[in-house]
Amino acid sequence: MGPGKRGLIATAVTVVCAVTVLAAPGTAFAAPAPSPPTPSSAPSAAPAPPGSSTAAPDRDLEAVRKQLDELYRAAAVATDAYNAAEEKAEQQSAEIVELAKKIVEGQEKLDRLKDRAGAAARAQYRTGGLPDEAKLMLSDDPQEFLDNTGRVLQGQRGTKDLIAETARTQQDLKTYAADASAQWRKLEENRTRKAAAQKKIEKQIAAAEKLESELEKEEKERLERLRRQAEAEAQTAWLGSGILKEITGDASEQGRKAVEYATAQLGKPYQWGAEGPKTYDCSGLTSQAWSSAGQGIPRTSQAQWKQLRHVDTADMRPGDLIIYFEDASHVGIYVGDGKIVHAPRPGRSVTVAGAGSMPILGVVRPDA
Repeated sequence: MGPGKRGLIATAVTVVCAVTVLAAPGTAFAAPAPSPPTPSSAPSAAPAPPGSSTAAPDRDLEAVRKQLDELYRAAAVATDAYNAAEEKAEQQSAEIVELAKKIVEGQEKLDRLKDRAGAAARAQYRTGGLPDEAKLMLSDDPQEFLDNTGRVLQGQRGTKDLIAETARTQQDLKTYAADASAQWRKLEENRTRKAAAQKKIEKQIAAAEKLESELEKEEKERLERLRRQAEAEAQTAWLGSGILKEITGDASEQGRKAVEYATAQLGKPYQWGAEGPKTYDCSGLTSQAWSSAGQGIPRTSQAQWKQLRHVDTADMRPGDLIIYFEDASHVGIYVGDGKIVHAPRPGRSVTVAGAGSMPILGVVRPDA
């Protein structure tokens, strides 16, 4: 094995090993979450006058509820960024591995071509170094000269082909190496994006948890009632438009399977970046539901909104995905009767909710 081969193979093996480490499950990036300052809308810790309740009034809790929603939505946006970077990193890792294999295979092919060229050179040396044309011209047998002329021409063409194939193989190796280097740089960039997104997610969730931790038990219960009330009012308004009378479509076979998968996950905890089977984030649930139905779809809610076919809400059918908020930061799967199954946010579990309980951006159909 020549030094060139050893160098290229070593490079390929190094790439494969490095990619294996990067792609290993559970790989984490250090992202300590700083403790954010206490939001101004949090309940005051100042002592209350004698005889008065220490609980914050509903208007203050409503402000807390809205602030929590904003914090968790910011975490959802960052989660989409993390998931997108993760998806790209997985693709790039796979491409690097394939390129490394091509580098090894190309070097092995180049070695075989060089062996063939060396064998031809050694044969020429054993015959005194005369080219085949000269040996034929010096032959005493004219018939033998004529008989072997065709073989000489074939040998010449073979030599040219060998040289051309060697040159192509060398160029392929250079291209593979350059592509591997480019993919490696992209992989490093996505590692940086993932780490930044993870830090932002943890910061937003820590801020929300800190805000909630400062509430009294009774305040937390009232806060939960306010949340449910807001969702119920939004759902009532949505149903009041008469939309449910227009939604009459039946689920496709794949849509039915996706709904069955989603409903089977009810009660499982939310975890950002998770795709099951024990925990999910919102798009992890919808992407896995459709994967179980034999239909691959984009990993993030924003990509699902951008890449899947849009349908009118009135044409919605079970299995379709409803995308929420202007930034497409949340998604649920429509299960019929004006309801969705979704993974809401940290601290909660996969649940059934009203399809109109959040601002609807639009509806997409994976099996269009």
